Amino acid sequence: MRRDDRRILTTHGGNLPRPADLDTLIADGRREEVLARLPSAVGEVVDLQIACGLDTVNDGEYVKAANMSGYSGYIHARVTGWETLPIDPAVPPKREYVAARDRDEFPGTYASGLWLAGSGGPVRPGFSTPGAAPKMPAVERVCTAPITYVGHDAIAADVDALRTALVGREADGFVAALGPLSLGAGARNVFYASEEDYMFAVAEALREEYKAITDAGLVLQIDEPEFATTWQFHPTWDVADLRRYLESAVEVINHAIAGLPPEQIRMHTCWGSGHRPHTQDIGLRHIADLLVKVNASAYAIEAGNVRHAHEWRVWEDVKLPDGKILIPGVVSHATDLVEHPELVAERLVNFASVVGRENLHAGTDCGIGSRVGHEEIVWAKLRALADGAAIASERLAGK
Repeated sequence: MRRDDRRILTTHGGNLPRPADLDTLIADGRREEVLARLPSAVGEVVDLQIACGLDTVNDGEYVKAANMSGYSGYIHARVTGWETLPIDPAVPPKREYVAARDRDEFPGTYASGLWLAGSGGPVRPGFSTPGAAPKMPAVERVCTAPITYVGHDAIAADVDALRTALVGREADGFVAALGPLSLGAGARNVFYASEEDYMFAVAEALREEYKAITDAGLVLQIDEPEFATTWQFHPTWDVADLRRYLESAVEVINHAIAGLPPEQIRMHTCWGSGHRPHTQDIGLRHIADLLVKVNASAYAIEAGNVRHAHEWRVWEDVKLPDGKILIPGVVSHATDLVEHPELVAERLVNFASVVGRENLHAGTDCGIGSRVGHEEIVWAKLRALADGAAIASERLAGK
């Protein structure tokens, strides 16, 4: 991860708005035309990010949409070993869903279905309209064969499109790739002898995708929201239970990146993008010391969301390891309001006071392309991010 002694560098979480014509091709299911359009679309989104003032940019995560399978579904075409099987009502679920604790506190909200409407954006595909109860799944993913990576051609195309888009441009590139917890932890294992064996197999398979990214000279962002959201999946756990699980999760993530250059790896976690109360999110103070045990050079965390904006003070007690970078989200996906650059600067100055300006980059809470109501707002938020980072850099100069 690049450093700059003069100013705070800027980046974002990953997901960005897509060109209208690409969205039309995706909606129409014209896969071959989608794949043909992707390289030029990536070039356009790189230019838009640079125009907003960002230093480390990506492909907008367009490939995930191009696979017509959403945030995590794209990877299922690249890693095999699971089947989709009907849920057996006689078998207890492996875990509950992402908002189980919030649901217990706000039963009326969850019964109404209003929480499904996203953070200012449209109702999510696959769900009913607001006011209706959520449709619960009738099937589940089950590991029934060896976990095997088969996505070599796909990731090669991804990195080639981004590298081509970056030629002649003053920016670094990153690719967001799903983490092993987010890929494997929710699925049931009936093939491997133990859950540990299963999760390490998932990690080994993903290492092939990760290695293709770092070998191309790009920054790998491990997208692992489950590091923070697992607390919601297991409403009967106490904090000690969660910490025991996350200690093993760190081992799994580090196994996935074993042998890869840490200086090209950043770890992202958040409390999920759902438009819900979030009152039951696990506090950062309970997990920050475990997060920084991941062998990455930088840690991107949600910090602009109103449930977590106060948690910059956690870093007064949890020491950021020497040479590591913190990338707090200083603009949020949880509101269509565009943060004022002065607020962005204030947030960054707070973080600088506890981790040092030299160890700080500015980011977003999460990918904002599909969570904010309109693309104009997305680009305005990213401009505010860059403007606020410039203000903070000036204030911190010489301190």
